Amino acid sequence: MSQATSVPPDQPTYWNEEGGQRWVSNIQRVERMIEPFLTRLVRHAAPQPGERVLDVGCGGGVTSAAFAGAVGPSGNVLGLDVSMVILAVARERYAAVANLSFALGDAATMPLDAGHFDLVSSRFGVMFFADPVAAFAKLRSALKPGGRLAFICWRALDENPWMADCVRAAFTVLPIPEPQPPTAPGPFAFADGARLRDILGQSGYTDISIEPHDQVLDLGSIDDAVTQMTRMGPAASAFAAASATDQAAVVTAVRAALKPHLSGGSVRMASATWLAGARRG
Repeated sequence: MSQATSVPPDQPTYWNEEGGQRWVSNIQRVERMIEPFLTRLVRHAAPQPGERVLDVGCGGGVTSAAFAGAVGPSGNVLGLDVSMVILAVARERYAAVANLSFALGDAATMPLDAGHFDLVSSRFGVMFFADPVAAFAKLRSALKPGGRLAFICWRALDENPWMADCVRAAFTVLPIPEPQPPTAPGPFAFADGARLRDILGQSGYTDISIEPHDQVLDLGSIDDAVTQMTRMGPAASAFAAASATDQAAVVTAVRAALKPHLSGGSVRMASATWLAGARRG
Protein backbone atom coordinates (compact mmCIF):
# COMPACT_ATOMS: atom_id res chain seq x y z
CA MET A 1 0.00 0.00 0.00
CA SER A 2 1.16 3.51 -0.74
CA GLN A 3 2.03 5.71 2.21
CA ALA A 4 0.25 8.63 0.60
CA THR A 5 -2.38 10.37 2.66
CA SER A 6 -4.70 13.30 2.16
CA VAL A 7 -3.15 15.44 4.92
CA PRO A 8 -3.84 19.11 4.10
CA PRO A 9 -0.75 21.27 3.51
CA ASP A 10 -1.85 23.97 5.99
CA GLN A 11 -1.39 22.17 9.28
CA PRO A 12 -2.47 24.95 11.70
CA THR A 13 -5.72 25.42 9.80
CA TYR A 14 -6.38 21.69 9.68
CA TRP A 15 -5.73 21.16 13.40
CA ASN A 16 -7.83 24.17 14.40
CA GLU A 17 -10.76 23.08 12.26
CA GLU A 18 -11.54 19.60 10.92
CA GLY A 19 -8.55 17.76 12.38
CA GLY A 20 -8.77 19.34 15.80
CA GLN A 21 -12.50 18.77 16.12
CA ARG A 22 -12.09 15.12 15.18
CA TRP A 23 -9.25 14.67 17.64
CA VAL A 24 -11.23 16.16 20.50
CA SER A 25 -14.30 14.09 19.62
CA ASN A 26 -12.22 10.91 19.74
CA ILE A 27 -9.63 11.93 22.32
CA GLN A 28 -10.53 9.35 24.97
CA ARG A 29 -10.25 6.35 22.69
CA VAL A 30 -7.15 7.65 20.90
CA GLU A 31 -5.29 8.42 24.13
CA ARG A 32 -6.19 5.04 25.56
CA MET A 33 -4.85 3.34 22.45
CA ILE A 34 -1.51 5.19 22.41
CA GLU A 35 -1.02 5.22 26.21
CA PRO A 36 1.76 2.58 26.07
CA PHE A 37 3.88 4.99 24.05
CA LEU A 38 3.73 7.53 26.88
CA THR A 39 5.49 5.22 29.31
CA ARG A 40 8.08 4.25 26.70
CA LEU A 41 8.78 7.84 25.66
CA VAL A 42 9.22 9.11 29.21
CA ARG A 43 11.67 6.29 29.90
CA HIS A 44 13.50 7.10 26.66
CA ALA A 45 13.63 10.86 27.34
CA ALA A 46 14.66 10.36 30.99
CA PRO A 47 13.52 13.73 32.39
CA GLN A 48 15.30 14.67 35.62
CA PRO A 49 14.14 16.70 38.64
CA GLY A 50 14.57 20.42 38.05
CA GLU A 51 14.75 20.24 34.25
CA ARG A 52 12.97 22.48 31.78
CA VAL A 53 11.05 20.52 29.14
CA LEU A 54 9.38 21.52 25.89
CA ASP A 55 6.67 19.11 24.74
CA VAL A 56 6.05 19.66 21.01
CA GLY A 57 2.59 18.84 19.69
CA CYS A 58 1.33 18.26 23.21
CA GLY A 59 -2.29 17.61 22.23
CA GLY A 60 -4.49 16.97 25.24
CA GLY A 61 -1.55 17.39 27.61
CA VAL A 62 -1.14 13.84 28.90
CA THR A 63 2.54 13.65 27.94
CA SER A 64 3.23 17.14 29.25
CA ALA A 65 1.68 16.21 32.60
CA ALA A 66 3.83 13.08 32.82
CA PHE A 67 6.95 15.17 32.24
CA ALA A 68 5.78 17.71 34.84
CA GLY A 69 5.50 14.93 37.38
CA ALA A 70 8.97 13.68 36.50
CA VAL A 71 10.77 17.04 36.76
CA GLY A 72 8.98 17.93 39.97
CA PRO A 73 8.26 21.36 41.49
CA SER A 74 11.79 22.63 40.81
CA GLY A 75 11.37 21.99 37.09
CA ASN A 76 8.81 23.13 34.57
CA VAL A 77 7.19 21.97 31.36
CA LEU A 78 5.80 23.94 28.42
CA GLY A 79 3.31 22.09 26.22
CA LEU A 80 3.13 23.53 22.72
CA ASP A 81 0.52 22.86 20.05
CA VAL A 82 -0.86 24.53 16.91
CA SER A 83 -4.46 23.65 17.80
CA MET A 84 -6.46 25.97 20.03
CA VAL A 85 -9.25 23.40 20.00
CA ILE A 86 -7.07 20.64 21.44
CA LEU A 87 -5.15 22.93 23.80
CA ALA A 88 -8.44 23.89 25.43
CA VAL A 89 -8.71 20.27 26.58
CA ALA A 90 -5.17 20.29 27.97
CA ARG A 91 -5.68 23.54 29.85
CA GLU A 92 -8.93 22.37 31.39
CA ARG A 93 -7.40 19.07 32.49
CA TYR A 94 -4.19 20.41 34.01
CA ALA A 95 -4.95 23.94 35.17
CA ALA A 96 -4.00 22.97 38.72
CA VAL A 97 -0.51 21.68 37.84
CA ALA A 98 1.76 24.52 38.97
CA ASN A 99 4.87 23.60 36.96
CA LEU A 100 2.99 23.01 33.69
CA SER A 101 1.86 25.60 31.16
CA PHE A 102 0.61 25.50 27.59
CA ALA A 103 1.12 27.78 24.60
CA LEU A 104 -0.50 28.03 21.20
CA GLY A 105 2.02 28.10 18.39
CA ASP A 106 4.02 26.29 15.74
CA ALA A 107 7.36 25.11 17.11
CA ALA A 108 8.85 25.58 13.65
CA THR A 109 8.14 29.29 13.48
CA MET A 110 7.25 30.79 16.87
CA PRO A 111 9.86 32.55 19.05
CA LEU A 112 11.58 30.25 21.54
CA ASP A 113 14.14 31.35 24.10
CA ALA A 114 17.62 30.30 22.99
CA GLY A 115 19.38 27.77 25.21
CA HIS A 116 16.43 27.54 27.59
CA PHE A 117 15.40 23.86 27.68
CA ASP A 118 17.15 20.76 28.97
CA LEU A 119 14.85 18.50 26.98
CA VAL A 120 12.69 18.83 23.86
CA SER A 121 10.34 15.91 23.42
CA SER A 122 7.29 14.86 21.45
CA ARG A 123 4.85 12.00 21.17
CA PHE A 124 3.73 11.95 17.52
CA GLY A 125 3.96 15.73 17.17
CA VAL A 126 6.98 16.41 14.95
CA MET A 127 6.00 14.69 11.68
CA PHE A 128 4.01 17.67 10.38
CA PHE A 129 6.81 20.20 9.80
CA ALA A 130 6.81 21.70 6.31
CA ASP A 131 10.60 22.10 6.51
CA PRO A 132 11.81 19.53 9.04
CA VAL A 133 15.49 20.48 8.85
CA ALA A 134 14.73 24.11 9.67
CA ALA A 135 12.22 23.12 12.36
CA PHE A 136 14.58 20.74 14.14
CA ALA A 137 17.39 23.31 13.89
CA LYS A 138 15.11 25.83 15.60
CA LEU A 139 14.33 23.32 18.35
CA ARG A 140 18.05 22.66 18.71
CA SER A 141 18.67 26.36 19.31
CA ALA A 142 16.11 26.27 22.13
CA LEU A 143 18.13 23.57 23.91
CA LYS A 144 20.94 24.26 26.33
CA PRO A 145 24.39 23.06 25.20
CA GLY A 146 24.27 19.30 25.77
CA GLY A 147 20.47 19.37 25.94
CA ARG A 148 18.48 16.41 24.67
CA LEU A 149 15.96 15.77 21.92
CA ALA A 150 13.75 12.68 22.37
CA PHE A 151 10.63 11.78 20.44
CA ILE A 152 8.55 8.94 19.07
CA CYS A 153 7.10 8.83 15.56
CA TRP A 154 5.50 6.28 13.26
CA ARG A 155 7.42 4.03 10.92
CA ALA A 156 5.88 3.14 7.53
CA LEU A 157 2.13 2.78 7.15
CA ASP A 158 2.53 -0.79 5.89
CA GLU A 159 4.37 -1.63 9.14
CA ASN A 160 1.35 -0.41 11.09
CA PRO A 161 -1.49 -2.81 10.29
CA TRP A 162 -3.69 -1.24 12.97
CA MET A 163 -4.13 1.62 10.50
CA ALA A 164 -3.06 0.14 7.16
CA ASP A 165 -5.58 -2.71 7.19
CA CYS A 166 -8.44 -0.32 7.94
CA VAL A 167 -7.34 2.23 5.34
CA ARG A 168 -7.06 -0.50 2.73
CA ALA A 169 -10.55 -1.75 3.60
CA ALA A 170 -12.08 1.75 3.58
CA PHE A 171 -10.71 2.56 0.16
CA THR A 172 -12.29 -0.48 -1.39
CA VAL A 173 -15.45 1.64 -1.11
CA LEU A 174 -14.29 5.27 -0.94
CA PRO A 175 -12.50 7.14 -3.73
CA ILE A 176 -8.75 6.97 -3.25
CA PRO A 177 -7.36 10.45 -2.47
CA GLU A 178 -4.84 12.25 -4.62
CA PRO A 179 -1.40 10.79 -3.80
CA GLN A 180 0.95 12.91 -1.71
CA PRO A 181 4.74 12.52 -1.70
CA PRO A 182 5.74 9.96 0.95
CA THR A 183 7.78 12.62 2.76
CA ALA A 184 4.94 15.16 2.83
CA PRO A 185 3.95 16.41 6.31
CA GLY A 186 1.74 13.79 7.93
CA PRO A 187 1.75 10.88 10.38
CA PHE A 188 4.17 8.76 8.32
CA ALA A 189 6.53 11.49 7.07
CA PHE A 190 9.45 9.95 8.98
CA ALA A 191 8.84 6.37 7.88
CA ASP A 192 12.36 6.21 6.45
CA GLY A 193 14.71 5.97 9.40
CA ALA A 194 17.76 6.84 7.29
CA ARG A 195 16.06 10.03 6.12
CA LEU A 196 15.14 10.92 9.70
CA ARG A 197 18.75 10.45 10.80
CA ASP A 198 19.89 12.67 7.93
CA ILE A 199 17.36 15.37 8.88
CA LEU A 200 18.64 15.45 12.46
CA GLY A 201 22.23 15.50 11.25
CA GLN A 202 21.55 18.40 8.90
CA SER A 203 19.84 20.19 11.80
CA GLY A 204 23.08 20.12 13.77
CA TYR A 205 22.44 17.39 16.35
CA THR A 206 25.01 14.93 17.64
CA ASP A 207 24.70 11.50 19.32
CA ILE A 208 21.77 10.64 17.05
CA SER A 209 19.95 7.38 17.71
CA ILE A 210 16.99 5.97 15.75
CA GLU A 211 15.66 2.78 17.35
CA PRO A 212 12.70 0.67 16.18
CA HIS A 213 9.98 0.01 18.71
CA ASP A 214 7.19 -2.53 18.15
CA GLN A 215 4.04 -2.44 20.25
CA VAL A 216 0.75 -4.33 20.18
CA LEU A 217 -2.04 -1.79 20.49
CA ASP A 218 -5.40 -2.31 22.17
CA LEU A 219 -7.99 -0.58 20.00
CA GLY A 220 -10.81 -1.38 22.42
CA SER A 221 -14.04 -3.07 21.42
CA ILE A 222 -14.64 -3.68 17.75
CA ASP A 223 -17.31 -0.96 17.76
CA ASP A 224 -14.85 1.55 19.24
CA ALA A 225 -12.17 0.49 16.78
CA VAL A 226 -14.49 0.88 13.79
CA THR A 227 -15.56 4.32 15.01
CA GLN A 228 -11.98 5.47 15.45
CA MET A 229 -10.74 4.07 12.14
CA THR A 230 -13.53 5.70 10.13
CA ARG A 231 -13.46 9.07 11.86
CA MET A 232 -9.70 9.62 12.08
CA GLY A 233 -6.80 8.93 9.78
CA PRO A 234 -6.39 8.93 5.99
CA ALA A 235 -9.97 7.79 5.25
CA ALA A 236 -11.76 10.18 7.62
CA SER A 237 -12.42 13.07 5.22
CA ALA A 238 -13.67 10.81 2.44
CA PHE A 239 -15.82 8.88 4.92
CA ALA A 240 -17.41 12.07 6.24
CA ALA A 241 -18.27 13.17 2.69
CA ALA A 242 -19.65 9.78 1.59
CA SER A 243 -23.30 8.88 1.23
CA ALA A 244 -25.03 6.96 3.99
CA THR A 245 -24.96 3.85 1.78
CA ASP A 246 -21.21 4.12 1.20
CA GLN A 247 -20.57 4.86 4.87
CA ALA A 248 -22.41 1.68 5.81
CA ALA A 249 -20.32 -0.25 3.28
CA VAL A 250 -17.12 1.21 4.71
CA VAL A 251 -18.14 0.24 8.24
CA THR A 252 -18.79 -3.31 7.05
CA ALA A 253 -15.42 -3.49 5.28
CA VAL A 254 -13.45 -2.04 8.22
CA ARG A 255 -15.24 -4.32 10.69
CA ALA A 256 -14.28 -7.33 8.54
CA ALA A 257 -10.64 -6.20 8.54
CA LEU A 258 -10.61 -5.84 12.32
CA LYS A 259 -12.54 -8.96 13.26
CA PRO A 260 -9.61 -11.42 12.88
CA HIS A 261 -7.73 -9.39 15.51
CA LEU A 262 -10.50 -9.50 18.12
CA SER A 263 -9.39 -11.24 21.30
CA GLY A 264 -11.07 -11.18 24.70
CA GLY A 265 -13.41 -8.40 23.65
CA SER A 266 -10.65 -6.09 22.34
CA VAL A 267 -9.06 -5.57 18.96
CA ARG A 268 -5.29 -6.00 19.27
CA MET A 269 -2.99 -5.13 16.37
CA ALA A 270 0.69 -4.46 15.75
CA SER A 271 2.26 -1.02 15.51
CA ALA A 272 5.74 0.16 14.51
CA THR A 273 7.48 3.36 15.63
CA TRP A 274 10.88 5.00 15.86
CA LEU A 275 12.33 6.17 19.16
CA ALA A 276 14.63 9.01 18.19
CA GLY A 277 17.21 10.70 20.36
CA ALA A 278 19.92 13.31 19.88
CA ARG A 279 21.83 16.07 21.63
CA ARG A 280 22.78 19.65 21.06
CA GLY A 281 26.57 19.58 20.92
